[in-house]
Amino acid sequence: MKIRLAILVIFMSSIQAFSQGIIRGKAFNPINNEPVAFANILVLETDLGAITDENGFYEIKNIPPGLYNVRASFVGYKTSSVFEVQVTLARATQLDFQLEEEASDLSEVVVSSEFTRSEETPLSVRKLNTNEIERYPGGNRDISRVIQALPGVASTPSFRNDILIRGGAPNENKFFVDEIEVPVINHFSTQGSSGGPVGILNVNLIKNVDLIAGGFPANRMDAMSSFFDIQLKEGRRDKMFTQLTVGASELTLSNDGPLSEKTTYSLSARRSYLQGLFRLLGLPFLPTFNDFQLKTTTKINEKTELTFIGVGAIDNFELNEDIPEDETEEERENRLYLLDVLPVQTQWNYTTGVKLKRFRENGFWTFVLSRNMLNNQSIKYAGNDESTEDNLLFDYSSQESENKFRAENSIFGKGYTIKYGVNYQYSRYFISNFDRSTLSTTGGVIDVESTSFFNQYGAFISGSKNFYGERLLITGGIRMDGADFAETASNPLNQISPRVSVSYQLRPNLFATANAGIYYQKPSYSVLGFRDNEGDLVNQENDVRYIRNSQIIGGIELLVPEKNRRFTAEAFYKKYSNYPSSIRNGISLANLGADFGVIGNEPVESNSEGRAYGLEFLAQQRFFNNFYGIAALTLVRSEFTNPNTDGFVPSSWDNKFIVSLSAGKRFGKNWEIGSRWRFLGGTPYTPFDLEESSLISNWDLRNSGILDYSQINAIRLDPFHQLDLRIDKKYFFDRWNLNWYVDIQNLYNFQAEQAPILIPVRDDSGNILVDPNDPSRYQLKLIDNPAGNILPTVGIIVEF
Repeated sequence: MKIRLAILVIFMSSIQAFSQGIIRGKAFNPINNEPVAFANILVLETDLGAITDENGFYEIKNIPPGLYNVRASFVGYKTSSVFEVQVTLARATQLDFQLEEEASDLSEVVVSSEFTRSEETPLSVRKLNTNEIERYPGGNRDISRVIQALPGVASTPSFRNDILIRGGAPNENKFFVDEIEVPVINHFSTQGSSGGPVGILNVNLIKNVDLIAGGFPANRMDAMSSFFDIQLKEGRRDKMFTQLTVGASELTLSNDGPLSEKTTYSLSARRSYLQGLFRLLGLPFLPTFNDFQLKTTTKINEKTELTFIGVGAIDNFELNEDIPEDETEEERENRLYLLDVLPVQTQWNYTTGVKLKRFRENGFWTFVLSRNMLNNQSIKYAGNDESTEDNLLFDYSSQESENKFRAENSIFGKGYTIKYGVNYQYSRYFISNFDRSTLSTTGGVIDVESTSFFNQYGAFISGSKNFYGERLLITGGIRMDGADFAETASNPLNQISPRVSVSYQLRPNLFATANAGIYYQKPSYSVLGFRDNEGDLVNQENDVRYIRNSQIIGGIELLVPEKNRRFTAEAFYKKYSNYPSSIRNGISLANLGADFGVIGNEPVESNSEGRAYGLEFLAQQRFFNNFYGIAALTLVRSEFTNPNTDGFVPSSWDNKFIVSLSAGKRFGKNWEIGSRWRFLGGTPYTPFDLEESSLISNWDLRNSGILDYSQINAIRLDPFHQLDLRIDKKYFFDRWNLNWYVDIQNLYNFQAEQAPILIPVRDDSGNILVDPNDPSRYQLKLIDNPAGNILPTVGIIVEF
C-alpha cells in the first residue's frame, strides 16, 4: 500500500513538473471592435510571448502553472497590462486585451496604462481584479469587504457590509454590472439604505471592479459618494468549465462555456447552510440565503454585440427560541433582548437587463434596458406570540420595482472624446404597513396600504480633450435629471449637474489632478412613497427635493510602471444640501445610522445640510516578484445639521481616521499567505432616553428603548482594529485544479465597542420586573454590546 501511495505521489508530481499551461485570447480595439493584428503579447519576467494573427488572436504555450502579469503592446496603441493571470493545467486561460489608439505621436511623454487611467475619470479611481478579490484576507471572496482595503472606505465592526466612502452614507453608492445598474448587491439589505452581511455577486464570474470615489462621469446618475463599475468575465469560447466552492457557510457552483459559435454564457448558483450552523452555535437568529447570477454574450456580427445579465437573491431570517445548554446570565440577557427586537424577515430581489452595443469606425452606440425588483417583508409579535392579533407590533411589506432605459453615443476623435445620451425610468412602489410602535410619537397606529408610481428622466453630454501631446487632459460634462415625485424635482433645470476634471502630466510618471462638480440623488422610495393613514403622499406635499452634493477634489499621482507601483494623495470636500430630516424627531436621516429594517418610512423635509472633508493617501504594489500590498490612510470628518439643534454634529459615518494595511506573498509549490490590518476611529451614537424608554406604555409598543435626540451623536465609541489572515494552497492537475484555504478574521479576537443596548430586568421566569417606586415603569438596565470573535473559515475550490 505504501509503495502504491509513493508511486501515486511521484506520478502527480511528474504531471505538475512536465505539463504546461496555455494562455490564449484576442486583442481588439474597444472603440470600433476591430482586431489588432501583429500585437506583441508578453508574459512578464519570462521569455514567453506571442504575436496576434490578422484576426487579433494569439496563443502562448508551454507556460508553467502559476500566477503571471501579461502585457500587450503595439505601435500606435496604448500598452495594456493584466495583473495576476492564473495559468493552470486544467484548461487554457482565456485572456483578451483592449488596445486603444494613441492620441498623440509624442510617445516619449505617454505612460503605459499599467493602472488603466481613464479619460472620463482621471482621479479617485481604484481597481481590483478577480484574483485580488478571491485571495483577500478576511474578505471571504466578497467584493463589499475587499474594497474596504482602499482609501476613503470605512467599515463597521459588526458583520454588515455597509460601504461608507469619504464620509457618505451607505445608500450614496451605485453599482453597475456590465453597465447595467444592480441596486442591491448584499443579502439582507436595509431598505432605504444598503449593506447586509453577505454579498450577492459571485467572485468566480467577476473580471474587474472599478471604484470611482469622485469626479463622476456625466453618464452616471443618482449617487453622491461612489460608483462601482463591475465587469463580468465573458464565458469561455472553447469548452465548458466548472468550479465548485465549498465554504464554511455556503456551497457555490459556477459554470461557463459556449452556447453556440456566436454566444457564450457564465452562470453561478449559491446555497447557504448558515441556518444549521447558527442553530448549532445556539444563536437566536437563523439566516438562510440563496443567489444566482447569469451572463450571456452574443456576437451578432463584427459590429454588433448583445449582453444579457441576471442577478437575484432569496433571503429568509427566522428566530431560534431554543434555549442553549450552559447559557451564562449575560448570554441569556442578550438572547432574550434579540428575540424581543428582531423581526421574522423575508426578502428577495432580482435584476435583469440587456445591453446592445453597435460599433462603427469612430465609436459606438450603447442601449441598455433593464428591470429590477426588491421585495421586503418583516413581521413582529410581542413576546413572539402569534396566538392573538393583539400581540402584533408591526407587519411590514414593501416592493420596489424599476424599469430603466438608457441610450448613449460615444464618439472618439484624434485626441478628443464626445459622449451624449438620455435615460428614462418608470418605478412602482408598494407598501402595506401596520405599525403599533409609533403610538408614542404619532398618537396613533399606522395602518396603510398603497401603491405609488414615479417617472424619472435625464440627459447628459460630456467631452474630453488632450493638449500638449497628452500632457494636459481636460474632461467636462453636464447632465440634468428630473422626476415627478415632487414639484421642484419635476423640473430638470432645478437639477443641473456640471462637472470638470483636469489632469496634468508633471513628469512622465507624475500627474496632478483636480475635479469640481455638482451631483444629485433622489431620496429612497421609503421616503418618496410614504403615505399617512388618509392615503396622502405626505412627502410629496412637503416638496421633498433631490439631495444636492457639491464636491471639489485635488490630488497627485505617481506611477512606477517598471515595478507595478502606484502612490496617490487626494484632498476632498463634499457639501450636502436638501438632505431629508425626520419631522417626528427633527433628526437628519444621515444621523440615524443603518441596521436591518427600513429607513425613511416617515414624513420628512428637505432641510438638513452636511459636509464631509478629508485627505487620502494610497501606496499600492500590484503583483511583482511574488509580492503585493496596499497601504491606505484616510483622515475624514462627516457632519450634518439637524433642524432641532444648532450647528453641525458628527454624522453616523464620522470615523475621523481610517488605516488599512494589507499584503501577501506567494511562495514555492503554490503556497500563498496574506494578511490585513484595519484601524478605524470610533463612530458617534445617540444614547437612550431612560425616562421615556422605561414607561410601560412605550416599552410594550416597541420592545426597545427610545433614543434621546437632544443628545444626537453626542457619545463616541472607542477605535476599532482587526487583523485578518489567509493561507492558500493550490494543486494543478491535468484535467482539474484544487485550492484549499484557511481564512481567519479577527485573529487576536479584538472586542470592538458598540453602542450599549437597553434591556428590561427579568425574573427567573423571564417576566419583566416593574419598578417598585413607580408602577408605570419597567426596570431597565444598560449592558455592553461588544462585537468581534475569531472567525475561522475553511474552504475548498475544485475546478474541472
